[in-house]
Amino acid sequence: MIESLLVANRGEIARRIIRTAKRLGVRAIVVHSEADAGLPFVAEADEAVCVGPANPAQSYRNVEAILAAAKSTGAQAIHPGYGFLSENAEFARTVAASGLVWVGPGADAITAMGDKINARNLMAAAGVPVAPGTTEPAADLDAAVVAAAGIGYPVMVKAAAGGGGMGMGVATDEAALRTEYDKVRAFAERMFGDGSVLIERYFPRVRHVEVQILGLADGRVVALGERECSVQRRNQKLVEESPSPAVSPELRERLLAAAVRAGEAVGYRNAGTVECLLVPNRRDVEGPGPGSEEFFFLEMNTRLQVEHPVTEYVYGVDLVEEQLRVASGLAPTFDPDALAPRGHAIELRINAEDPKRFLPGPGVIRTWNEPTGEGVRVDSGYVAGNTVTPFYDSLMAKLIVSGGDRAEAVERARAAVASFEIAGPKCNLPFFAELLENEEFLSGDYDTGIVGRMR
Repeated sequence: MIESLLVANRGEIARRIIRTAKRLGVRAIVVHSEADAGLPFVAEADEAVCVGPANPAQSYRNVEAILAAAKSTGAQAIHPGYGFLSENAEFARTVAASGLVWVGPGADAITAMGDKINARNLMAAAGVPVAPGTTEPAADLDAAVVAAAGIGYPVMVKAAAGGGGMGMGVATDEAALRTEYDKVRAFAERMFGDGSVLIERYFPRVRHVEVQILGLADGRVVALGERECSVQRRNQKLVEESPSPAVSPELRERLLAAAVRAGEAVGYRNAGTVECLLVPNRRDVEGPGPGSEEFFFLEMNTRLQVEHPVTEYVYGVDLVEEQLRVASGLAPTFDPDALAPRGHAIELRINAEDPKRFLPGPGVIRTWNEPTGEGVRVDSGYVAGNTVTPFYDSLMAKLIVSGGDRAEAVERARAAVASFEIAGPKCNLPFFAELLENEEFLSGDYDTGIVGRMR
């Protein structure tokens, strides 16, 4: 096992990684911005280095400053968490070239999966189902129009280099396509430095289901079940649960096998997630007819996911520990041939945003009282007295609950939401109280449009 680890991230995920590192006897080092100097993750680390001002480009994305911090503190390895530099292939290569251990997949795998079109083509070649779409970027508007006509409306217009639900638009006809193409292309150039655009069939009602994979040190790729991620706002997740209430045993077998093939196709090592769109088995869905259980590859996230704790509960593993073991060349703590899920887990993302329009509302935290009890876990980035600043993501904490079945997990989630006290910044806890009483959600028969139907 590596002996010292630099966490190139902040907030709740930094605290989460520190917790496992300390349990394993690994010295935990963090970098932080000037704005985050007073946050818990800085105090909880064995050593902390300020790498720049609040602007992420000058701190958490400042490669030179992070590598200098690793060198000055004697860190052996770097864990990037999620966001920031976690899926930056060049950073991964630079870390390795500097003689440090990269806690994540190899740079080649990150590169292969970083472009949506290239990823789609690789997956199709590996026998993983992909939705009808372009096999190369739509070079201009005319090419996009021709592609959409061949695919059939409605279509999704996507930034090929995008991620995290950003850089996407839906076109129901050619007029809408002309508007969305220009909008997505401009956004992609501005945000990702790459204006390449993918045109793909859009399914009006789908579920977002993903599979947790782990590429082991011995070369094998294993799947640790699926997570349901269909409760979303602006194509970004708010709630995740495992197992998915939509996935039958037969579909689960196909999903997990496809995810393993996806990982094997790029020689995947460490933790990753294969995201898919599932066409629900409903009569009002456009796409495959009633009785079908079709799924399509969406993208691969070459890092640890925000929602990894629900998998940890259901499979009884510490995914951060498994990441460190893979990076150290060690065998996993579990038997890859005897993986079996138990119970049900749900994660709620507690954000500093209003519960109606989901607009950010940073501020000073006056009250912060976390819920406790059986099957309740809170991964938080803040405590009372801290300030949620506008410089970073609005995520304040993750409330994770588990139970023997879905009904028990929902009951525990209700109680935990009711007892979670946050005052100061805006907070979306009232939304979760509403969701946990929503008949559509309680039935398990919901899709990515559920939040819109609640509003």
